[in-house]
Amino acid sequence: MKNSKDINKIICADTLKLLPQIEGNSIDVVITDPPYFLDKLDNNWNHEEVSNQNNQYIIKSLPAGMKFDREQGKRFYTWYLDISKEIFRILKPGGFFFSFSSPRLYHRMASAIDDAGFEIRDAFMWLYTQNQAKAMGIDHFIKKMDIDEKVKEKIRKKLNGWKTPQIKSCFEPIAMAQKPADHTYLNNMLKYGVGLFNTNVRIGDNMYPANVFTIESINELIDKAFLLPKPTKKEKGEYNDHKTVKPLAICEYLIKLSAFAKNAVILDPFIGSGTTAVAAKKLGKNYIGIDTNDKYVKIAKKRLKKLDDKPDLFRKLKIKAPKRNFNSYKFSCKKFIIPFSQPST
Repeated sequence: MKNSKDINKIICADTLKLLPQIEGNSIDVVITDPPYFLDKLDNNWNHEEVSNQNNQYIIKSLPAGMKFDREQGKRFYTWYLDISKEIFRILKPGGFFFSFSSPRLYHRMASAIDDAGFEIRDAFMWLYTQNQAKAMGIDHFIKKMDIDEKVKEKIRKKLNGWKTPQIKSCFEPIAMAQKPADHTYLNNMLKYGVGLFNTNVRIGDNMYPANVFTIESINELIDKAFLLPKPTKKEKGEYNDHKTVKPLAICEYLIKLSAFAKNAVILDPFIGSGTTAVAAKKLGKNYIGIDTNDKYVKIAKKRLKKLDDKPDLFRKLKIKAPKRNFNSYKFSCKKFIIPFSQPST
């Protein structure tokens, strides 16, 4: 098997240094949530700076996520173009690339993926209602104005409720890209085992798969069409202090849609605390996870080990034969065999 030394491992390394070591045309699906370059937390960040509570809430007197800098998008594009080129190389023809982003920088991310050679097939929307409002009031600036206090008060009343153009963000975009197929989709699927979508997957109340999903109950209409299972407290792990842990159901949904082969390999080049790998393992797929933070690598390995520690409840299942009225009909003695196969682990 290709990449045998890396298969089903979480590796502590710099993604741009490790990706070139992975064999070309060997990965089925890539799912990742890269750093978004918000508030100077770019590819030059260090983990102590990111973990610092001060940086999580205030950077240069502005709440995290509020600082607007046109250059951050350009830097993100340049860096992610290099990442995307490597991902393009290692994906099989027809392989899928799902990349989470922020609404503000999605266009830069999608452009980098597109320019690396991918086809942007669609975009998913992760919908939610709970998030922090980013807009900032202007009272602080009015107070500093060198004008009469009465005039300040008039300005304050006139502009009451008007804030900086940053509303509460209630969705997260996910780019869905695909490496061009080898000839037809059918030919590609038969040759590489990837390239088509599994429309047997269901979402909400047994609905056809959609590019919108949510993990929180919002209302009857949305829940029926787009609801995925809500995360459990045990899912993340009490020991997991990662700030942006993705719900397991989302990663499982994307893998079910896109990974066909039994031995499919799911790669996450920014694995964080391991949700993509946990989802792949639960679904019987192979995985490769990469992260530069040794602390998160250890958390990811611990979460994966928890899956091994769980008892196989399926083996304990007892099948009771239905009661029959043997006097109501005659039959010949035959050996009945119930087909039964163990699930992948």
